Amino acid sequence: MVTIRDIAKAAGVSPMTVSNVLNSHPQVRATTRARVLQTIDELGYRVNVAARNLRRGRTHTIGFAVPELDRPYFGDLATRVVAEAERHGLQVVIEETSASRDNELGALSHSRVRMYDGLILSAVGLGSRDADLLSVDFPMVILGERIFDGPVDHVAMPNIEGAAAAVRHLHEQGCRRVAGVFAGAVADADADVSMSSLRHEGYRRALAELSLPLDASLSISIPKLDLAVALEAVGNSLASGLRFDGIFCSTDYVAIAVIRALSDAGLRVPDDVKVIGFDNSMLSRYLIPSLSTVDTDTALVARTAVELLVARIDGDAAEPVQFVPPFRIVARESTRSAALG
Repeated sequence: MVTIRDIAKAAGVSPMTVSNVLNSHPQVRATTRARVLQTIDELGYRVNVAARNLRRGRTHTIGFAVPELDRPYFGDLATRVVAEAERHGLQVVIEETSASRDNELGALSHSRVRMYDGLILSAVGLGSRDADLLSVDFPMVILGERIFDGPVDHVAMPNIEGAAAAVRHLHEQGCRRVAGVFAGAVADADADVSMSSLRHEGYRRALAELSLPLDASLSISIPKLDLAVALEAVGNSLASGLRFDGIFCSTDYVAIAVIRALSDAGLRVPDDVKVIGFDNSMLSRYLIPSLSTVDTDTALVARTAVELLVARIDGDAAEPVQFVPPFRIVARESTRSAALG
């Protein structure tokens, strides 16, 4: 491997002069610069960018740890984070944590070992009891609902408000018995706060506000937000005689299985049951029928997370920021009233 000393010896200059040429130092004479550059070309020298960046304290690389890349929401979010990072001259290394606490802790460790400039972590396994573990010596932004009031910047979702708005939308479309599909023990007061538990809370608040039935059987709980699991759970509920005219799905992904379960039971969407999801994932507009959903502006989430991280990398000493994006209801075919056509 050709070194700076080799270049210096062949060009008849000092190693410092070669370094100054490589770093575009203005005090190098034009003739010397030309001779050094010619020697570099002749010997085939290549700058070790990684070593240079490490010496400067920057790698221009950030980590992005997500629970699952095969979920439409996280795939879309990862794409947008990469695009936003590129605007700041940053590369992104994406890690999949499988929603595991151990893997999320591993992502924190990797950020030290792999010398990322910073990390965006979508926390699912880590909970409020782990907040102290986020007191790390590198820039980090947390996404999600598991850890509030931690020592780092936090981008969360309008889960309660968005879910309540979704139920109100179903009510506006004529629904009077509204079911919901949620992951985990949403009724367990001792459980850690999660995306699903917060959306369940918004669902319950809206039912109470609208004087709609708070029947526990209408809250369909599944162990995880999985297509096969949701299909089976909703299918079993329908087979047992559960009836409803509207259903709130805690993610668009789950809504895919719900629409299939309703079809398998001979029910039509939206004529018999109206369906609304959450996330406004890219696939929601292409389903048949197209899916009404809560849009939380994934592009804004990605942009905010990257900008917060870049500010920390650049040495911003401000207090930790908590950001919750605005939301809107996107009404599509799955909740369209017959009177609207």
